Amino acid sequence: MQLNQEVSLYIHSCFAFAAGQLHIRLPGVMTRLYSAAAAALLYTLAVLFRTSLSVGHVPMLLWSSQRLQWNPYAALHEGHIVSAQELTVLLQPFTQNSRNLILFLQDMLSIDDFTYLSESYGNKNPFQNVQEILQSSPSSLALPAVDCEAIRHLLSFLQESEDWNLTNITSLNVSQLEVNTPKPNLLVIQLQPFVSGLNEISTLEAIAENDKIIGRLTMDLQERGINFSVIYTAVRPSRISRRTVVVGELRRQLMATEEEDSLSYSPLNVTAGNDTCILFYASNFSLKTSSSVFIDLTNATFVTPTVDTSSSECSDSNTTLSLKYTRPVNGISSLEIRFLMTNKFYEGSARNWSTLDSVEIVQDGEEVAKFNVSVISAPAEYSSHCQLVGTSNLYPARLIPSNEAKNWDVFISRFQIQGFNIENNQFSYASDCTGFFTPGIWMGLVTSIVLLWILAYGIHMIMQLTTNSRFDDPKGPSLSVPQTE
Repeated sequence: MQLNQEVSLYIHSCFAFAAGQLHIRLPGVMTRLYSAAAAALLYTLAVLFRTSLSVGHVPMLLWSSQRLQWNPYAALHEGHIVSAQELTVLLQPFTQNSRNLILFLQDMLSIDDFTYLSESYGNKNPFQNVQEILQSSPSSLALPAVDCEAIRHLLSFLQESEDWNLTNITSLNVSQLEVNTPKPNLLVIQLQPFVSGLNEISTLEAIAENDKIIGRLTMDLQERGINFSVIYTAVRPSRISRRTVVVGELRRQLMATEEEDSLSYSPLNVTAGNDTCILFYASNFSLKTSSSVFIDLTNATFVTPTVDTSSSECSDSNTTLSLKYTRPVNGISSLEIRFLMTNKFYEGSARNWSTLDSVEIVQDGEEVAKFNVSVISAPAEYSSHCQLVGTSNLYPARLIPSNEAKNWDVFISRFQIQGFNIENNQFSYASDCTGFFTPGIWMGLVTSIVLLWILAYGIHMIMQLTTNSRFDDPKGPSLSVPQTE
């Protein structure tokens, strides 16, 4: 937003300067004509600048087991981005005629993923089930570009449009869904997150797993004879143009600064008396058990908090964030997750550092599954931020399992936590867990060292070159060189 304002001010100042120069040099009617032309040109440049700086849009796929009527053609011309108001009109058939509405929400997705991932890996089509369902459904609609701002408020709009019976499904079993209810059903399913840009094979596998989830749930509802409508979309795009990336990398935007305005919900806070002693936030917080049961804790922790934090402990040297959930999914009666942090003084840096030492999971009061944490630390006055935290080897901040923890998989995105020195109930400046020496820096250093060694060796060899001490004179006697010399 600040960057857009700066661009607008710059363009307006250029327009004022150009108009002033034109008024000085061109008299009468010609002055007004050139001023109008300059105004039109600069206005066009302003629109182009703002268009290029707008970050994102995501695809949205809609289908229904019933035949629905809508007129999407006015909003689907090439290059058009569906706004929140237009999306409201398009979704009216879904909200008015559906007794069972399912929202599949993924963390990242772009329209290019459907073609790039399908064409790059031969016979592996990660969207096979989705494509077959779209082709066989009586009603279907594909929106290539929907504004991320509209997606951010999608759940709120759906809740306000009808008196829904809201259900958050975190497992693959929908047999507990009650069809004959006085209220229509709204099912929200948070799909498994994936890492975009780190490893395309892992991205392909994650999307394929989500595709299987959509296929199994859809097949289950069809076998039960339930009429339903589906919305499949994502929170943010997975592929951003180079121009947008350059603009986005001008400054680090963590939750402590500009990114705070884009949050869809507030962080979880734990109080000790009247003071806040722990702040915790994540855009996606989910687990997977050894039996492949997916547990999404995002809504229960942040959106509509039902989590119990009464067992959390706060002190100047040790802090424990305890999150207790009652029946998060079928088959698990209780689940507790603990984040253990310490605050220690280190003589090397002459300051206190807060460190997330371990994460513990306790299911149904049984044995504790413990994870050791790597690289999540910050000065005691700061908060700790990591883009991805989990058990995967691809994540920059890993949870290293020990004992029974090998039976669990953890996925946390946009993780931020602070357990000490909280002021005004807000996160302090965020210290990112990404190390200074990234793979790109190491590659540059190694290459530079090899090239410098080759240069030094070449200079050394050139310096060892010597000339003859005597030369042959063609007019004189032949030069003889004794064998002893």
